[in-house]
Amino acid sequence: MYTRTLVLLVSLTVTLLAWAEDDPYLWLEGIDDEKALKWVRSENASTAERLQSGPLFGELYAEAKATLNAASRLPNVYQEEGWLYNFWRDEKNPRGVLRRTTLAGFAADEPAWEVVISIDALNRKENKQWVFKGMSCLQDGPEHCLVRLSPGGGDAVVTREFNSVSKSFRKGGFYLPLAKGSTSWVDADTLFVATDFGKNTVTESGYPRVVKRWQRGTPLAAAELVHKGESKSVAVSAARLHSADGDIDMVRESKTFWTAERYQLLNGAKHPLDIPLSASVNGFFQGRLIISLKEDWARANKTYHQGAVLIADPAALRTGSKSVIDVLIEPDDTTIVQSVTTTDTTVLVTVLENVRGKIYRYIPGSEGRWERVQVDFPDNGSLEITSTDDTTGNFFARYESFTSPPALYYVASKDWQPQKIKSQSPSFDGSRYQTEQYFATSADGTKVPYFVVLPKGAKRDGSNPTHIFSYGGFRNSLTPSYSGSYESLSGAYGKLWLDRGGIFVLANIRGGGEFGPAWHAAALKANRQRAFEDFEAVAEDLFKRNISTPEHLGIEGRSNGGLLVGATMTRRPDLYSAVICGVPLLDMKRYHKLLAGASWMAEYGDPDVPEEWEFIKQYSPYHNLSRGIEYPAVFFYTSTRDDRVHPGHARKMAARMREYGQEVWYYENLEGGHGGSSTNDQLAYRLALAYSHLWTQLK
Repeated sequence: MYTRTLVLLVSLTVTLLAWAEDDPYLWLEGIDDEKALKWVRSENASTAERLQSGPLFGELYAEAKATLNAASRLPNVYQEEGWLYNFWRDEKNPRGVLRRTTLAGFAADEPAWEVVISIDALNRKENKQWVFKGMSCLQDGPEHCLVRLSPGGGDAVVTREFNSVSKSFRKGGFYLPLAKGSTSWVDADTLFVATDFGKNTVTESGYPRVVKRWQRGTPLAAAELVHKGESKSVAVSAARLHSADGDIDMVRESKTFWTAERYQLLNGAKHPLDIPLSASVNGFFQGRLIISLKEDWARANKTYHQGAVLIADPAALRTGSKSVIDVLIEPDDTTIVQSVTTTDTTVLVTVLENVRGKIYRYIPGSEGRWERVQVDFPDNGSLEITSTDDTTGNFFARYESFTSPPALYYVASKDWQPQKIKSQSPSFDGSRYQTEQYFATSADGTKVPYFVVLPKGAKRDGSNPTHIFSYGGFRNSLTPSYSGSYESLSGAYGKLWLDRGGIFVLANIRGGGEFGPAWHAAALKANRQRAFEDFEAVAEDLFKRNISTPEHLGIEGRSNGGLLVGATMTRRPDLYSAVICGVPLLDMKRYHKLLAGASWMAEYGDPDVPEEWEFIKQYSPYHNLSRGIEYPAVFFYTSTRDDRVHPGHARKMAARMREYGQEVWYYENLEGGHGGSSTNDQLAYRLALAYSHLWTQLK
């Protein structure tokens, strides 16, 4: 397989020069075009016929369904007005129910759940195929909630007012038609609304460029303008932030995916806030804003360093005052801030230390100092704060590892000691496996960490079927997970892969956020190839350690990760024998013209700028395919209703590869949005296809 590299280098230049300006598969970008859908149905049928001919697919599908629908799955809960809410899907409720119970009830072995909304019942009543996208309620006003519903699972939603006390939609209440956008409660009769208001109110990325204040009882068209952004910006929004010492109304205009201007609303006027465009605002604590720096910030003869977390009085940021900024967290080489959560009394910070999760409490002290106390959770796993009680500071946190099923801990402010109150029953026997962390050396000498999950006593003879999952973009951090990937899969990979003899690898390549903003910035735009080089270094390190060989190595990525595996497959087809490429970006010449693609130019660059297309075209998977090269067999999956990453990427790449005589498996779910599925059954089907592909190709 290594001989493919020499052929690839010879043919690459020829391919790029010969590429026709007119894309012969442009017609596949017609999302609902009948000719394109006929092609989709034909490809789906071909894949189904191929995979369902033997017993393997049926076994994997049954195992995936059983795991995803298991009653013992850990409910993800959030707190709202004394209730614990959870959205739950199972075989009886494929579209799901929003349900709730009390804290005391949740601690019981079998909680008594009260159904608030049944999406399946709503669909039957309204003859729709709604997918639930969340509910947000007015603080201290549970009778005023906003429910977001998507027809098919895309990002665009219909927003309807809902009374969570009476468990009914409010007749004559707030209603927003289908659009991408955001809403935020100001008070019981007022909303901030960013949506499609008509002509010239949407950015080139397809998101709102106008935000208004909407008063109950008035038509949406009469809402008061708050802010209008530039058409080339990504989006605008407004929100009321709450704290124990008062609230603040803020407007945000995202200039790019990574930069934003921020304003405070006071007495109807906008006041610019002196915050670095690249910084993130994490919350509002006791009347002060918490700000995370993504690059150094020089202010008042002082430099605050990249990775620091600051806390600042909005008045100081409004007026240009050079004081009233405290450093909450100083950056260091080992600790990376993953998230910051505020309550009325404490600031909770989740960090990564060598890609392992920890949680700290920060308590205000004297003279601007802060006391830091670690909350004592298990080590060597990932931690996520899932819900907080603003008044008490009590919180829920989820812990999991590659082999330990997710557990939910409750931490009360009386002693701050985590108490495990729920844990998923194991989907597989984790005691049979061990997790190791290694470091591969990338092309520029950078040490790149990766995890390996393998059977205890596994042979190091290169014959192990091995599956690498990675992402490498948008500051997303991949941490030890019972699902293997960042999807919530309840340990399905243990049954479908590990228990059948496979080895799993998670690669923490550059472009992600595992080691802070610099780790991400190292793979931006012209340096994108570093993410691919990191991934390839991990593959080669596996070979050096005799864990696997190219004949036994399969790779997977989705979304930006789909671009990753598509690019490395065309760069180094000699390294792999199977590829799973999900909801991917692949045509990097047109990505910014398709759906939300324009919002990602700060990550990849602008293909219409000649000097930027020069580096983009070096890795654009669609443009680097070549006749005469033997590529690994690829399984593409996408969704017709993905309104974030256009399904045309996967369609065109699959068609081009099939034209070149390559082995291609293709599946396009007719709904599901960017997640690719709307029900557990749909997800189980896709997982069974993916693992059937791996087992078929890797023997």
